[in-house]
Amino acid sequence: MSPRAAARPGGRSARVQQSVHTAVRELQAEHGRDDLTVPQIAARAGVTPSTVYRRWGSLSELLSDVAVERLRPETQPADHGNLREDLEHWAADFLEEMSSPPGRSYIRDALAGDADGSNAGQCSGYAVEQVTTILHRAAERGEDVPDTDTVMDHIVAPLMYRILFRPGLLDPRYARDLVTTVFYRLMPLP
Repeated sequence: MSPRAAARPGGRSARVQQSVHTAVRELQAEHGRDDLTVPQIAARAGVTPSTVYRRWGSLSELLSDVAVERLRPETQPADHGNLREDLEHWAADFLEEMSSPPGRSYIRDALAGDADGSNAGQCSGYAVEQVTTILHRAAERGEDVPDTDTVMDHIVAPLMYRILFRPGLLDPRYARDLVTTVFYRLMPLP
């Protein structure tokens, strides 16, 4: 993503970003991703193609910016009353959402236009925020909790690997098994 697209601007710039993002989503829904062009997006958004190029640099960077926004969680993780259930439900939901055809497409787009790695970092940050919320709630209940990096490395990272490279091996049981691994191998013994 270009540095210009990274900022969440106000005023006219925010309206341009919103209209262009909306145009991308509408056109993807109508025609599919592979047929998108900058002139087509600009016309739908009511801006000039030069506005799109000036702000995003390329179609790939624009699609990456839209994908990062689409990958942002819309809600806080559910509270099921204990850490294990919270992580199991969150991991299964994460797997389902990210491994869906739209989820995979957003992941590919987010990474394809990410020359400097900022989009990957932003997407990782979304998962970190969700995991941190779960761990914080569990700690407030008095539960022993692993650190955020442990959950990211032993639950989120394997899920993303499977989503990207071994998609035939995905089901909620796999996500729950990863949570079990954290509990049995990484949690301190009482």
